[in-house]
Amino acid sequence: MIYKVFYQETKDRSPRREQTKTLYLSVDAQNELEGRIKARQMVEEKTSYNIELVELLSDKHLEYEKETGAFQLTEF
Repeated sequence: MIYKVFYQETKDRSPRREQTKTLYLSVDAQNELEGRIKARQMVEEKTSYNIELVELLSDKHLEYEKETGAFQLTEF
């Protein structure tokens, strides 16, 4: 499953929409909830990012992300 993680680079400042960034993770999980939890844990363990949202990408959404050129899997 591919998850899109919305985050701020620092936890020191209050979040601003204009500074929200994204990364994409491939997570091996049995269901969506387990995948969200694993994705959040991976990002929290490897970075100091302030995670806003973890979203499972549908097949159509994933294809759109690939077409826009924004899609690149992050590996930790």
